[in-house]
Amino acid sequence: MRTTRSVPARPALIVTLTLATAGSLLLAPGAAGADPKPVTREGPAVDDRAAQAPASATRRALTADTSAGTTTRGYPRRQILSPDPENPGDKSLKLGLTPYHAIAPKLNALQRLGDRVSVEVTGRSAGGRRLYLVTVTAPETTRQARAQERMRDLIENAPATAAKSRDIKRDYKTPVFVNGNIHGNEWEGTDASLKVIEQLATAKDARTRDLLARSRLYFNITANPDGRIAGTRANANGFDLNRDFVTASQPETRAMRQIEIGKQPAVLLDLHGYVNGTLIEPTTPPHGENYEYDLFLKNSYANALGMESAVNALGYTPAKDGVEAAQIPFRDQEEGWDDWPPIFTPQYAAFHGTVAAHTVEIPLAVNNEEYDDLPVPELRRRSAVNTAVAGAAIRATLNHVREHRGTLITDQIEVFRRGATGAPQVPVSARTVPGVPGIGPEDVYTTTFPRAYVIPPGDARTQRSAPAAARLVDHLLANGVRVTRATRPFRLAGRTHPGGSYVVDMHQPKRGMANVLLADGRDISDKVSVMYDISGWSLGSLWGATVERVPSGSLRGAPLRAISGATPVAHVPAHGSLRLRLTDPREVAALNSLLRRGVAVRRAADGSVIVPASARREALTAARAHDVSFTATRHTGTAPLHRLRVAAAVTPGELFALREMGFDVTPVSTAVLNAGFDWSGTDVLFVSAGLDHAALTAPARQALDAFVDGHGLVGRGATGAALNAAAGLLAVKAVEGNADANGVVRVTNSGPLTRGAPAHSFVYAPLWFTDPGPGVRVEQSYANGNPLVSGHWRPLRDGTGGPAGAAGQASVVSGGHTVLFGTEPLFRDHPKGEFPQVARALFTVAHSGSVEESG
Repeated sequence: MRTTRSVPARPALIVTLTLATAGSLLLAPGAAGADPKPVTREGPAVDDRAAQAPASATRRALTADTSAGTTTRGYPRRQILSPDPENPGDKSLKLGLTPYHAIAPKLNALQRLGDRVSVEVTGRSAGGRRLYLVTVTAPETTRQARAQERMRDLIENAPATAAKSRDIKRDYKTPVFVNGNIHGNEWEGTDASLKVIEQLATAKDARTRDLLARSRLYFNITANPDGRIAGTRANANGFDLNRDFVTASQPETRAMRQIEIGKQPAVLLDLHGYVNGTLIEPTTPPHGENYEYDLFLKNSYANALGMESAVNALGYTPAKDGVEAAQIPFRDQEEGWDDWPPIFTPQYAAFHGTVAAHTVEIPLAVNNEEYDDLPVPELRRRSAVNTAVAGAAIRATLNHVREHRGTLITDQIEVFRRGATGAPQVPVSARTVPGVPGIGPEDVYTTTFPRAYVIPPGDARTQRSAPAAARLVDHLLANGVRVTRATRPFRLAGRTHPGGSYVVDMHQPKRGMANVLLADGRDISDKVSVMYDISGWSLGSLWGATVERVPSGSLRGAPLRAISGATPVAHVPAHGSLRLRLTDPREVAALNSLLRRGVAVRRAADGSVIVPASARREALTAARAHDVSFTATRHTGTAPLHRLRVAAAVTPGELFALREMGFDVTPVSTAVLNAGFDWSGTDVLFVSAGLDHAALTAPARQALDAFVDGHGLVGRGATGAALNAAAGLLAVKAVEGNADANGVVRVTNSGPLTRGAPAHSFVYAPLWFTDPGPGVRVEQSYANGNPLVSGHWRPLRDGTGGPAGAAGQASVVSGGHTVLFGTEPLFRDHPKGEFPQVARALFTVAHSGSVEESG
């Protein structure tokens, strides 16, 4: 679910959001409501079970191939699924819902009902479980299926032609995507989907036949099987998958991304819980400025009205069932439930041509405290209500698709046409979006698209952006963005760019996707008082590559060639010792792979590392595996490095990022230390969450203090700073900013830990450091003036805690055996360009007793 705050409804509208009281115990029908746990912040509320997922799960997530194949076949596409072992611990069972192990047999049975149902495996979850995509449509021959794919391709890649195509108007099947159970402990979307599929498979009425003859309906049965079984919001790696679409770190997210790219749905439902009454998007402001929002709002609002009517028609009432009337945030709320960031499923889908996309929050809470405290009959009653509500939303959407197929496809084509031609966006108004009430200036968000983005292949001086540029380009391509590469130097807008530069022509169908990933974003602190989740993100600023925005100019005649992948940067000189810079997480991973193989790597004064010529073969293997470049050097380095064993009390995103860089990590927490932790196998401690010094037993506290006194601490955020103070390590004062603030900030790098780091960082509940004592070094500071580039960061009511208070203050400090971060350099595995700061901190702290700086 998404948690909102209590805010006024729009003028003259009285429908409000009803939230449950935390821990309420209801034995009979009555007021039941939303998940009482805060879910918008990742900080102290760490899911320990998910955060302690085994390293093997992380390796699977990093290497999983989620491609479902590209061979076009007709429908049905049947396959017999092998059964999963019965699991009596599946949390679905208590609710009377379908356990994961029953899904494969159920899908086999549905395929046997006729010729309308097909099942494919789109990948595996972080925990290794199959992800099922069910397609329901009228039978197609291989020739007919190929014709559908040609029309789909025409819609995206030749939208002007598609708009005139009689074949598309007559024969194209509207793609619809129903996504269920992306949050594992919001179960009922899966069961509603299975029920609807069964009805569609057997129905004989003319409306169903017409729907299936003119539509393809795609059901992602459970997007998060790990969480479904465990009863957790997150997957086995501890990730909230509905925050991962920009980064796509998890295999489940990549599978959903591929569905959205490959199937190109015009309509999407993402089924969640629990908000009473049922909440149906579209949302409150601010609205994503890179959407074709007039088309999105028009279609999403129209479909929302149909879903609202269908849900209310079920006849549930507050008095009889504890169910409030459905609500539409755009109409019924003022703010707090926005569609600003592209991290959520519906908002991400809009950039792939989805013109009606909805989060649907079903009403009655059955997770968390309710799951533990309510009697089983009440839980099952609630789950049955929720399943019926989700089913009504699905059926209403299918009704809308059948009745408005032409408009949906026409508007999807128009999304791509505007992008391909560089047409301006159309601001929403009563004139441009007739039929949607209450549109005001607070709903108008547009942007100015540049003519192009240029990503140089590398920086000749620092080489910082070479692996980062390749990673960024591959990520853009994976998200459906077109990228070209210059075959020789060229001039654009009065500037010469080197050969090998990557160019993103913003006259392309998915210009919104390109811009939302690459642009700096916007400071919206003055637009609304509260945001739902993150408000700033930028691959262009945070992923370590150089990204140049070209506002205007012509690409005509430029020597550009379309590419399907970035050019590898792996290189090892033929002679001499080798230097490897540590300014990119891939370089850190390469270093750790060398240390794991016993290579005698030494530090260099500039923060890089030196690999002896005798290890050239190992260096070549690492270069190819991690796509990094070594350079020749005459330096021999200083102190030797050794393989690090890291104990980490961190968020799931940080744990994943550390393992992505190849560190050996053992998760710890207050409970783990109190149970008796053996520190002898640890070189360094990293703390950001889940470790409270005051809550430790006397023996655990003594052991921790002894360890950090001799080995040191890398701390992040308030939890890391609190441990530093309790242990009496680094003499600084930590100042906490507004805990609701987040976004991209400008920083000034001034120390060896941040050498070569981006000039931007990410903050989430920002922190800064004042009153430094002897021996404290400022490694990085917030920029002067207003450091916030994009996001939402207001001062507190007393005027403190805002960006003005942080301006010019230290954001990263070091000294002795300690490094403290006030930024979020590993946030949700996203800001790749910042990862090396943490890696350098870990190596510095672990080797601080023997470091000698020299060339």
